[in-house]
Amino acid sequence: MPKAVVPEEKRRRRRPTRGGTVLSETLIVSAALRLLREHGSAGLTARRLGLALDCDPSTLYRYFRGMDDLTLAIGDALIGQALAGWERTGRWRADLRAMGLRIHAAYVAHPQAALLTASRVTGRVHELAADEAVLDVLRTAGFGLAETVRVYHAFIDQTLAFAALDAATLALPSASQRADDDKWLSTYARLPRSTHPRIAEAAPHLARRMVNSAYPTALEMLLDSAESRLAAGE
Repeated sequence: MPKAVVPEEKRRRRRPTRGGTVLSETLIVSAALRLLREHGSAGLTARRLGLALDCDPSTLYRYFRGMDDLTLAIGDALIGQALAGWERTGRWRADLRAMGLRIHAAYVAHPQAALLTASRVTGRVHELAADEAVLDVLRTAGFGLAETVRVYHAFIDQTLAFAALDAATLALPSASQRADDDKWLSTYARLPRSTHPRIAEAAPHLARRMVNSAYPTALEMLLDSAESRLAAGE
């Protein structure tokens, strides 16, 4: 059974850890992100966190109900990083473009954390703020309620799906990343037109584009579609 979380006002330790640090949820999440970056999801355990923070692992349950609760906090922290510095301009396309690119960038900056959290719904403060902002941008732009939810759904899921896909690539060993990228020149570019005419004609373009994320292009396509439907009054 999950342990009860200590209320916010009682969470702070009465004394620092052995290393002289006063714990906080933010500090624990930062340490968790570091462990994920260095060891992957298998390395994120209460014992390792306790060692990293110089505290007894049981202390973590003053802040989180368990490791899954911590996972949700990590995902919410990534969204918080994306929101930091984002400001409305009043131009709905520009605002959604900036929001999407920021969320995608925040996740791929922490590939192991992205793989762990991109599919989760945190219900926490930063996720709620992002959702409220996207919905408000769309409603203010003139989208009907049903169309707002439709575009919001596609926008959020597309952003997180590409974040997970690109994070999975970045989480590979560097040798595997290079080998995958090289396939566009070592295999695709050498296919004969007699057997693979379409790949052969596209090969130079594929070699340039396929080593980069398609998210910016997919985002523009989504925004184009949304703009067309808005203009048509759908």
